[in-house]
Amino acid sequence: MIRQWLRNFMIGRYGVDQLSIALMIGSVILGIFSSFKHWYFLSILSSALMFYVIFRTYSRNINRRWQENAYFMNVWQRAKKSVSLQKQRFRDRASYRYFTCPNCHQTLRVPKGKGRICITCPKCKTELIRKT
Repeated sequence: MIRQWLRNFMIGRYGVDQLSIALMIGSVILGIFSSFKHWYFLSILSSALMFYVIFRTYSRNINRRWQENAYFMNVWQRAKKSVSLQKQRFRDRASYRYFTCPNCHQTLRVPKGKGRICITCPKCKTELIRKT
């Protein structure tokens, strides 16, 4: 009975998405941190985030909530890709050097220890002479 009522209540409402989950996690972290440090502005910020999550969940403006989530996912994917590339560079630091093409800004990976070599950018065919 309650399950059916809740299902009927949520018809036409947005619900929970990745942005809402991230905001909930942020709200909980801020709440825990504010309870240890007794910084009340963090507690207020935590409550405001939680109210925004509730607002997003029960919103009937589905298109606007979808756009907000799409923007968040775009930013999240770019940040995730950047961290992944930095991890890859750190793992490869012993055997590869990385250079940036001055013409098209493409990242070029070259084996270390080859001396001065001519590097050709695969994207724009610009030639660079660098020491590896």
